Amino acid sequence: MDMPEFVNKFEKFFYGALIVLLMIVLVFALGELVWDIIIAVANPPVGLLQNAALVEVLGTFLLVLIAIELLDTMMEYFRENAIHVEIVVLLAIIAIARKVILLDPSQTNGIELIGIGVVIIGLAGAYYMIRKAGITFGPKGLHKNE
Repeated sequence: MDMPEFVNKFEKFFYGALIVLLMIVLVFALGELVWDIIIAVANPPVGLLQNAALVEVLGTFLLVLIAIELLDTMMEYFRENAIHVEIVVLLAIIAIARKVILLDPSQTNGIELIGIGVVIIGLAGAYYMIRKAGITFGPKGLHKNE
């Protein structure tokens, strides 16, 4: 077996192990989300979510969504040996959306808010351009999805 083939098999093994570990993390994260919802709804006033509880539930929900998207990205790489840039940018958009939702404006300075805004605009522009072009990075470099 030559060196590139060995490295490829080595890489596939670790991606497989990471996928299994991420699936375990997802099971526990989903359990935490369900628990957060039960606790939030059970606290007085029963059946209503207070602002703090709603933010906590949404934060956990988005964290689970990020993990699912990461799992999807890893599975695509495992299957096709190609990174779908669109999924990675979408993952970054979800992560920054989570940051914005959990952000406490009273504890954040203006420069940080401007920075977050610039990141959001940059990611949205990148997502639009990638989506429009259908670009994927694979073993043969950048190529357009047909």
